[in-house]
Amino acid sequence: MASGCRAAAQPDIAVPPLKSLAPYRVGTCAMTGQLDDAGWTRLALTHFNQITPEWEMKMEYILTPDGYRFDAPDRIASWCDSHGMALHGTTLIWYSQGEEAFRGLSRADYGQRFDRYIAAVAGRYAGRVRGWDVVNEAVAEDGVGLRSHHWSQNLGDIDHMRRAFDQAKQADPDAVLFLNDYNLENNPRKGATFLKLVEQLLKAGAPVGGIGSQSHLNIEIPEGRISAFIHEAAQFGLPLHISELDASRRREGGPPDVRSVSFRSRQQFDRVKELTDAYSRLPEQQRYGLTLWGVRDTDSWLRRPPHDDGRDSPLAFDASGQPTTVARALSESWLRSQ
Repeated sequence: MASGCRAAAQPDIAVPPLKSLAPYRVGTCAMTGQLDDAGWTRLALTHFNQITPEWEMKMEYILTPDGYRFDAPDRIASWCDSHGMALHGTTLIWYSQGEEAFRGLSRADYGQRFDRYIAAVAGRYAGRVRGWDVVNEAVAEDGVGLRSHHWSQNLGDIDHMRRAFDQAKQADPDAVLFLNDYNLENNPRKGATFLKLVEQLLKAGAPVGGIGSQSHLNIEIPEGRISAFIHEAAQFGLPLHISELDASRRREGGPPDVRSVSFRSRQQFDRVKELTDAYSRLPEQQRYGLTLWGVRDTDSWLRRPPHDDGRDSPLAFDASGQPTTVARALSESWLRSQ
């Protein structure tokens, strides 16, 4: 806690490029509109060396009534090529998308269209992405079992996932294929169910190549919980991706939040540093990368309506590009691990 107290009390100061400190890829997410923002571009190119399209590579964008729409993900991929940035692809199959486009199909047509979609998208960017989030958020919100949705109802709980991984492997055989989910550190029950799912898929022969934890951290969880999950996840020997890291200072629901800003900053520092310390202790071959879900606080999904109260600071840089508590937690962790 003492290191967090010292860090939270520091004024905003410059930090070295984050990508120069980390012994693995440091990523962020992007939308095409941000590529024309000089402030965003300066920070992204200075501090990050991997990009995940935030929304424009998902089915909700690509799959239209008239066919496939690739203009935005193509632009992000080309921008990465031009600037020497690695590209991580997300998301091929997600429970919350695709239902309307697949409605009314026979079972045979449903499966064929499922296969064609994955082949088209993963195949288009084969050789350009390092990895794919193949199946996203498969575990139920409370961690008790799996979600029920249109994919599982038509193609089977486990079978639709195995099929998605098989199709992705055929389309892009060199990419690392991830099962990705959230609240795995925050909720031990959900983390355990997720890891059981990884085991099930591997036993079923699915070519799962990596584990993705979104790491939208609850800064009030007990010390040690984050480290425990990363330790358990590492037992498979697969690459791990911290895929959507942020750490809100807000408390959602419950009684009024009377914590001081300095106290919340200390909590935030300690939880982000615990995550980074635990991740950095993994064997080199298991450290796929750590991706922050946005560059500046004002880019974050947590700062969009209806979330935004104008004060949350969940990311590494504030609206003016100054480093935040999150940036200091990351940089201190990486400097101490050198």
